[in-house]
Amino acid sequence: MAVVDIHTHMLTREYLELLREKGGSKYSTGVNSAGQEVIRRYDAPFMTLTEPMWDYDARIRDMDAAGVDVAVVSLTCPNAYFGDGDVSLAAAKLVNDSMAEQQGLRPDRIRWFASLPWQHESLALAELERACAAGAVGVMVIANIDGQNLTAPEFAGIWSEIDRRGLPVLLHPGAPQGVQDMAMDEYGLVPPVGFMFDTTLAVTRMIYSGFLDRYPRLRLIVSHGGAALPYLAGRLDRCHEMIPACSEVTSIRPSEYLRRLYYDSVVYTPEALDLCLEVAGSPDRVLYGSDYPHNIGDMRGCLGRVDGLPAAAARKVRGQNAVELLSL
Repeated sequence: MAVVDIHTHMLTREYLELLREKGGSKYSTGVNSAGQEVIRRYDAPFMTLTEPMWDYDARIRDMDAAGVDVAVVSLTCPNAYFGDGDVSLAAAKLVNDSMAEQQGLRPDRIRWFASLPWQHESLALAELERACAAGAVGVMVIANIDGQNLTAPEFAGIWSEIDRRGLPVLLHPGAPQGVQDMAMDEYGLVPPVGFMFDTTLAVTRMIYSGFLDRYPRLRLIVSHGGAALPYLAGRLDRCHEMIPACSEVTSIRPSEYLRRLYYDSVVYTPEALDLCLEVAGSPDRVLYGSDYPHNIGDMRGCLGRVDGLPAAAARKVRGQNAVELLSL
């Protein structure tokens, strides 16, 4: 069974130039204290740029060294969520076209999740159609769309089409809402905790709002082992039981919804991976991911922790689940 990495990123230099030119007051690039180039949202750094982010030859070499057969590549934050409609669409197309090209050149090694200009429904729907025709195996979405909740009514049409198609969706964090109020420019707090806030808030809203019932064919993959959700599962259930606002829409316990989701293995201890598997309810719901080539990505380490699971579970997480979910 092939080893399939479902959480791994690529972008292009052209995309970066567009972000630099059209990112406005929200996004900027600079150099950190270690001399590394970083992207910032309101002065809070959230991504360190590394050469392998646009070097597919380096990617394949690193995959070979780590024992990874297939990479399902996706853009990262801030994705295409900046500028006007023309800019946002251009950002999505730049990366989608590059990934489609690489899949054509390396069909046994590369698959991809499409990026969409989510803020502009008609453009997003047209790009979804185009990307699927070009070979995308699913969609990537950031846990907030330029500060808007994923459950906002203006995104319903896009979610409905994704649901109709039964597409897998990789839910990936970005700099969270309120990044300035939380002073996340200090200590580089966005990657260690800000991303986790963003994902956890997004999925919790989906659970309490009945979102997951409205889109029953949606196959949602929650990044970074579900962020804080596995640790908070019991608390979500208790609040659903005791706080009326948490149960006014759905009578289903949040922990039951958590068993309907998929999770990646981008966690950094065996204990965290074990908890993710327990809350997921089955090794069928967890997929290998690495977060490569981010500077905190760990292709070898994440795979090593998966291989430390019981053999039957490890086989599913390493690749069997992804092959089935994505029809690879």
